[in-house]
Order: sequence, then structure tokens, then C-alpha cells
Amino acid sequence: MAAQTKVAVIYYSATGVTYQMAQAVCEAAGEAGAEVRLRKVRELAPDEAIRSNSGWQAHHLETQDVPEAMIDDLAWADVGIFGSPTRYGMIAAQLKQFIDTTGPLWAQGALANKVYAGFTSTATSHGGQETTLTSLFNVFYHWGGVVVPPGYTDSSQFIAGNPYGASHTSNNGEIAPDAVALGACALTARRAVLIGAALKQGMGG
Repeated sequence: MAAQTKVAVIYYSATGVTYQMAQAVCEAAGEAGAEVRLRKVRELAPDEAIRSNSGWQAHHLETQDVPEAMIDDLAWADVGIFGSPTRYGMIAAQLKQFIDTTGPLWAQGALANKVYAGFTSTATSHGGQETTLTSLFNVFYHWGGVVVPPGYTDSSQFIAGNPYGASHTSNNGEIAPDAVALGACALTARRAVLIGAALKQGMGG
């Protein structure tokens, strides 16, 4: 019997939209037969900034028991699925800071030959969703990873419309991820698990 595929879902979320997407990714990965870890990256913003936004403060308290991501989570995983809201067309600084700590694993080649995928949310339509995902993928290329996007592999993607990864427009956090966005998250997860399992088996994992 093939070993269970291990998936690390690593995300940053300020007011909870990206967190909801991360939960959908985890659920779908688990349903696809994977062992899943949900990990948030460390918050870098000062407490006064968080307290100044009621949604940010509420979400900060809501997820205080979600474990923080460690580079050991990436070493453990066969598949890494990363999520972040867009910041000027790029990932949030909090996720970038975590990625910048992975140098020791990268130097050992421990991040290569794994599957990676991504998801994102923006305040406005076309607010940098595609550039955020493609810039995130640059990291995975440097790691020697295998990027697995949802593409247009399911008819639902002709409604969701983003072949690079799952995405959602939140209107500054006012609109929760809908069935289309959550479905794209699930498809992204299922494909990552499918290809991750095949790669692991093919490499004798």
C-alpha cells in the first residue's frame, strides 16, 4: 500500500478571508486521502495596528490556536500549498518572511521534487491575483519544485476563471469566499494531492 501523501497548507490571513480558503484546501486534501497540516505564518504587524481594525483583531483572536508554520513542516510535506492575500500584486510580507527562513532546507535540496500550489484573495477585481500567484511560483522554481495549478481541468474553472490557482475578490474583506472560490480551492488541493502522490510513488517514496 502506498504511503499517505503529506500536505502542508501554509497561509497568512489578516481578516479571515484567506483563512477560509485555507480551510477549504485542507478539507479537500483530506478527502483526497492526504494527511494535512494547517499552519499560519507569524504575524509581523504591531498589536496597535491589529487592534485598530476590528475584523483583523477578531480574526487574530479566532485563530490564536492555529499552530505557526515552521520550516520542519515543509521538510515533512510532500505537497506545499501556500495562501496569501495580495499586497501590491505580491504575497504579504508575513508569508515572504517565512519563505525567507527556508534557506537551510533549500541548501540541502530538501525542498526539491515536491509539489507546490497556491491560492490568494484580493480586495478588488483584478487586484493582483494572477501576479501574486505567479510571483509566488518563482519561489517554487528556485526550490526545484513542481508547480501544479488547477488550470482548466474542470468545467468550474470556466466560471472561476483563474488557471494559476484559487482566488477570490473580497471587497476589502466584506465578501466571504463563495462556492466558486471554495470550489477552486478544492480543485487546487485535489490536483496537488493527485500529482503529489504520483510523484512520490514514482520516486519510490
